[in-house]
Amino acid sequence: MSDIGDAAKRLLLGRPVRSDKLGHTLLPKRIALPIFASDALSSVAYAPDEILLTLSLAGLSALTISPWVGLAVAIVMITVVASYRQNVHAYPSGGGDYEVATVNLGPRAGVTVASALLVDYVLTVAVSISSGAQYAATALPALRGHEAQFAIALVVLLTLANLRGVKESGRAFAVPVYLFMFAIGSVAVFGAVRYFTGTLPLAESAGLDVASEPGFEQGLVGLAGFFLVLRSFASGCAALTGVEAISNGVPAFRKPKSRNAATTLALLGSISIAMIMSILMLAKVTGVTFADDPAEQLLRDGVPVGDGYVQHPVISQLAGAVFDGLPVMFVLVAVVTGLILVLAANTAFNGFPVLGSILARDGYLPRQLHTRGDRLAFSNGILTLAGAAIVLIWAFDAEVTRLIQLYIVGVFVSFTLSQTGMVRHWTRALRTEPEPAARARMKRSRVINSVGLAMTGTVLVVVLLTKFTHGAWIAILAMVVVYVAMQGVHRHYEQVRAELALGSEADAHRALPSRVHAIVLVSRLHKPTMRALAYARASRPSILEAVTVGVEPEEVEQLRQEWEALHLPVALKVLDSPYREITRPVLTYVRSVRRESPRDLVVVYIPEYVVGHWWEHLLHNQSALRLKGRLLFTPGVVVASVPWQLASSAGQTGLEDTVRPPLGL
Repeated sequence: MSDIGDAAKRLLLGRPVRSDKLGHTLLPKRIALPIFASDALSSVAYAPDEILLTLSLAGLSALTISPWVGLAVAIVMITVVASYRQNVHAYPSGGGDYEVATVNLGPRAGVTVASALLVDYVLTVAVSISSGAQYAATALPALRGHEAQFAIALVVLLTLANLRGVKESGRAFAVPVYLFMFAIGSVAVFGAVRYFTGTLPLAESAGLDVASEPGFEQGLVGLAGFFLVLRSFASGCAALTGVEAISNGVPAFRKPKSRNAATTLALLGSISIAMIMSILMLAKVTGVTFADDPAEQLLRDGVPVGDGYVQHPVISQLAGAVFDGLPVMFVLVAVVTGLILVLAANTAFNGFPVLGSILARDGYLPRQLHTRGDRLAFSNGILTLAGAAIVLIWAFDAEVTRLIQLYIVGVFVSFTLSQTGMVRHWTRALRTEPEPAARARMKRSRVINSVGLAMTGTVLVVVLLTKFTHGAWIAILAMVVVYVAMQGVHRHYEQVRAELALGSEADAHRALPSRVHAIVLVSRLHKPTMRALAYARASRPSILEAVTVGVEPEEVEQLRQEWEALHLPVALKVLDSPYREITRPVLTYVRSVRRESPRDLVVVYIPEYVVGHWWEHLLHNQSALRLKGRLLFTPGVVVASVPWQLASSAGQTGLEDTVRPPLGL
């Protein structure tokens, strides 16, 4: 059975990779770009939609300002990318925002950033995969109503791909990401050419009107309109998610790591800005109408279009208009857009495990997250992320509109604290730097990070004001829960470290026992018992005795006779058990030995059967398991399991094929 499981694992994940091959998994820029930029690039597929959805609440006229909202998002993007280029040069170890905040603002700020990023990574997977499932459902009607199940299946496939290793998953995902860039670039170029030549047709929804929601009858006039614009800006800022992943992934780049990461950041920012602005401009000139509730908000000749109307995503409408005579290009745009939404989650699958490993190293998450799997990927972190995302997708039924409200709060918390930390970093460095050229460079970097702080802080306030009641409070609550949990884990590790530390030489000597009192537990006289006695005698304890529990007098008497007949050089002690218990008498006796000689070490040897089938575990070792579980909580007691392999256990080690006897034996 274990052979089948191992073969299945190798088939799905590939052969194990040696630790000294870690350098071969490092990424060149052409692979790093699709791995780390897929999240930010994928936002092109839904950030314009979210901007238009929000503005549609104020009616058709409000949609005309969408390019200006996009321009504001682009300015923030430029500032954040420039700021993070400073981060990757100053902190190339891969700690990213967490390291910046911890070093410059203190551990609590670092844990705050980490909790925000962890939550945001989970949301990235949930939002991206759910959005991809929604796109798939529009193309395949059979999936409608089953989007959540389909999204979960996609998460499982993405998890398997990442468990194979970062470089392998990057190669697999590079082609779809570059195809997406080509597809959106083609829409932008062909759309611009057709617009300037006067041959660009209107979008399929251009003839529809948009009814304003109650409270927005006057469009964007007044305080309500102002907050609506801010809310659309906050939704558009989803385009910035994924930028921080590069600062966490610097160790995955080839040398020079910092320079390659900074170059990838610049490429990411340039491509994202060009795409989102092109889509919003084309949406305006082609007359795209987009509404939160199309059945009621969209009007044809003053009458709602009803439930029979299918509202296609903005990119689909633009591709239909731009390539009205080229159906192949329309299909390509639709397919690669759906793919990029799924692959966007890959950014989180690369950022979350690395951050989790660093947090585990620092004692804020379980140690298991710090170690790499046999494919040199942080397997436990990948599985943790997948599990959390699946729970979220199931809870929100893969509805992007509900999930998007939780989005980007965490990333702007980390942006703001990171930029604050970088300002302090440059200020501290300037105090000790005498070189004029270096000081000038540091001052320039501090200005960039200061502008970044102002921008990201402003966006964070806007997001909190406009999205808090729409679901952002759930994300904030999740960050608080993760923060408290990480602090609790850290306290536990610190308490264990303090409890186990040797404070002085006297402590080291006190840790050594004065004598060893060995107790071999005997149920009956057979080969496992003889092996346990032999092992106990080989350890040369100060005191050695065999102990059995007298449940049935006849069995005890028979055991005594067999013991004496073999002339065993170990005394047999019988513990009385009037209530036919086994665990309690042994515990009582062991504790009495400890009370009589507190400085003695008591070693309890327990013979155990090693079986090869799952059902055999139900038939053996139950008393031993219960007894071990209780003895482990007894101070000054060591439990030694003495295995006896039954015939069914042969061939169960998994090493038979690799450990062979020499020829001739």
